[in-house]
Amino acid sequence: MTLSNFSLPEFEGAGVLITGASTGIGAELARAFAAQGARVGLHYNSSKDAAEILAAEIRENGGHVELARADASDAEELRAAVEDVAGRLGGLRGLINNAGGMVRRISYEDVGDKDYDEVMDLNARSILVASKAALPHLKKDGGFVINTTSIAARNGAGNGAGLYGSSKSFVSNVTRGMAKEWIGYGIRVNAVSPGVISTPFHERYSTKEQLDAMLATVPQGRLGVASDCVGAYLFLASDTLAGYIIGQTIEVNGGQLMP
Repeated sequence: MTLSNFSLPEFEGAGVLITGASTGIGAELARAFAAQGARVGLHYNSSKDAAEILAAEIRENGGHVELARADASDAEELRAAVEDVAGRLGGLRGLINNAGGMVRRISYEDVGDKDYDEVMDLNARSILVASKAALPHLKKDGGFVINTTSIAARNGAGNGAGLYGSSKSFVSNVTRGMAKEWIGYGIRVNAVSPGVISTPFHERYSTKEQLDAMLATVPQGRLGVASDCVGAYLFLASDTLAGYIIGQTIEVNGGQLMP
């Protein structure tokens, strides 16, 4: 069975906000949840054209999507965007905190205050801001939060990606702590940890030589693609499939890391 004919009726009409959803993994998630009947909030920042093209595609296929633009590293903008799109979706059943980025490769020796602020605001603070803004809506009927962390959160990263990896370690631990607190509201919090996935992320931050070196460490013998990650998010979002799973991280990396 493929995801194209896999059905989870529980998502029909449910509001699901996905941050960082214009390209890469986020875009595949927007397609997948819309195909399950969810009313999708598609957040983007700079990739306006890609977001609008994706939204048009989802609508042409019979899905419901609402666009929301905000700089995820700007707390005020992100908070306002979550509130706005929640209203347009008629509430939220779920939030997927997928927005993030490396910003730049930089060694720990060279990290300055500006580097720290930019990376942590985008990858760490944004999780707290978006989740807190979504909480009143998620509380109404229970729901889910899924955070996107990274293999870099466990392996220390390298080649100047250490600060990014550390910010994702924050995300992984927030996932566990938030899961303990929010299950009391009927909200399940989990995470997905992608490995090396061929998306605009690596087009921006990684050279061919770096990707070849990473590929050599993947037992499955290929780099991942965005669609490889979708099943993990659908699984964790589903009360039917994962109703007793909280505070967990699913690693999607072709065997590169087996914790």
